[in-house]
Amino acid sequence: MNPPQRVSPILENVVKSNQRVNTPDISITKNTFSMEDSGRGASYTVPCDDYVHVVEFSPFDSGSAALLAYGGNQYVVVGTCRFQEEDMEVEGVEFTTLRVFHHALRVDCLAWSPESRLDKLPQLIRFCTAAADRKVRLLTSDLQNQHEVKVMEGHTSYINHLVFEPTEGKQIASVSDDHTCRVWDLEGNETTTFRLRSPGVSVCWHPEDAFKLMVAEKKGTIRFYDLVTQQAILSLDCGQSPLMSADWCLTNTIKVGAVTGSDWVIWDITRSSYPQEKRPAHVERAGNFRWSRVNENLFSTTGCPGKISSQLLVHHLGHPQPVMIGSATVGAGLSWHRSLPLCVIGGDRKLSFWMTEM
Repeated sequence: MNPPQRVSPILENVVKSNQRVNTPDISITKNTFSMEDSGRGASYTVPCDDYVHVVEFSPFDSGSAALLAYGGNQYVVVGTCRFQEEDMEVEGVEFTTLRVFHHALRVDCLAWSPESRLDKLPQLIRFCTAAADRKVRLLTSDLQNQHEVKVMEGHTSYINHLVFEPTEGKQIASVSDDHTCRVWDLEGNETTTFRLRSPGVSVCWHPEDAFKLMVAEKKGTIRFYDLVTQQAILSLDCGQSPLMSADWCLTNTIKVGAVTGSDWVIWDITRSSYPQEKRPAHVERAGNFRWSRVNENLFSTTGCPGKISSQLLVHHLGHPQPVMIGSATVGAGLSWHRSLPLCVIGGDRKLSFWMTEM
């Protein structure tokens, strides 16, 4: 196996030049990285050229390899990942950089469109981002010479999370510290606004019903909205605050999970508005909650970034203790692979991947 190389040899030039990447002559770089040896360390790591603030696997089927995007201070790297668990010819993980997108500000959150495809021509990459200027950016590229950025303005404070409508990808929802959830079309028009009672921290779309939206608020309430009537149809209560992150289990949509304070909480929305399960997760405040996309009983939580060592915990509802404990220096972001029990977090000049035994 060739020795590890820097993931993107053009990345430093992109950041220094501070110009939009819109030329078709960007070379695709492919790198293979071996398994880490340490027990509590990551299963695999991929080096990056800068601190990674956010990382997201595409949850949608886009071709043979998983799409992954990660954002730094002035860029977004889009690539594909293949792992030895799914391809016997790969040692460890193979990360292929497809394109580096210039981004005027640090990337704070990112969401994939279901329209992103690599197995059809023309290829299409589409995702949206949010940054400290309170704007949503929609980026679209054919990985050749067509590259478009559309800016959506309306939020008056920090944007905490955003998501595409998952069936057709023609709408984006975003939540903010300005106590709103806003829904946008792809032309940048704000089509719906929900007034919240505290900062919005997470937003999720029902995987099949394009008119059902879940919004989590920092004070500990999660509400489900009907986009046709524009009314709340159900609410859940954590019983404590602050609620930092929530997720809808897309393989079994009666399950909702969240982290609040230092605990994780799980609801069965058909039974009660109060959690069915609640357990301590982190010594200090928890930061992220994400359901696995392949097992309805598997989920992960992280401690808040900014600590010297940020803990990643993988939990299974059938086990009283975490089934995996990972430690990463100053972790940021959390995302699960769409077809493997594997999650990724970003950090200081690297991506860290953890494979979970099921």
